[in-house]
Amino acid sequence: MVVVSRNRAALLRRCLDSLEQSDARPTLQVIVVDNGSTDGSAQLDAAFPAAQFVRLPKNFGLTKALNIGWRAADAAYVFFLHDDTEVEPHTIARLADVLDGNPETAAVCPLLVDAEGLPAPQLGHFPPDGHWRPAQPAGDDPFPVEYPRGAALMMRVSLIRAVRQIDERYGQFGSDADLAAQIHKASKKISLVPAACARHAGSQGYSSAERADFLLGRALFLEKYRGFGAGIRARLGSVLGPLVSFRLGVLRYTIAGQKVDGTQP
Repeated sequence: MVVVSRNRAALLRRCLDSLEQSDARPTLQVIVVDNGSTDGSAQLDAAFPAAQFVRLPKNFGLTKALNIGWRAADAAYVFFLHDDTEVEPHTIARLADVLDGNPETAAVCPLLVDAEGLPAPQLGHFPPDGHWRPAQPAGDDPFPVEYPRGAALMMRVSLIRAVRQIDERYGQFGSDADLAAQIHKASKKISLVPAACARHAGSQGYSSAERADFLLGRALFLEKYRGFGAGIRARLGSVLGPLVSFRLGVLRYTIAGQKVDGTQP
């Protein structure tokens, strides 16, 4: 279990509270990677003594933090969970059961729901476009999906090891799309398990740096999976699009090629 968090102590507390109530808690190794928080998140150590906290000195970005987290784990499966997500008590065990019983399935995800219990935006498209649609399950049986968002994703560690790591050229956005693409490239499946649920708060808006990070991540994805020309066109679009729409804050970051953590791909 890997939870990455930065400056969202209240959300992280609720996330960890839900994990403590999980039916699978006795067998869980909970690893929290704190990406340079300055909001008092460190005080949660005392409240959750059974969790392992990895404190990073600054924001290294989501992707690097995910790699640090799964490498610190000692299990066949890793469950990546965003700090704004809360699982129901049975969720983790049901996800693991699906992986146990289906060797052709490399990853599973719960049904993301909102505060009212309705399906929340969860399923994306290739190449990633930043738009998500709610899942519409017909029952409780798992069904294959192409690209679920990374707010809650359990996968086999062996697949990550096969590609060495999650590609750290991505920043805050793009790593979940890359993992999904790698799974399909390996001729494996991703299954959504409607009988397992997780509440996802989601973001209410993005900063200029975050919007730029997404555009740069999309360009990287296109270059990696559609070729150099597709990547160049997307990179140009990440500059021209903000220029035409007068999003000068976004433009400043995309021209520099700067990810949300301040680094460059």
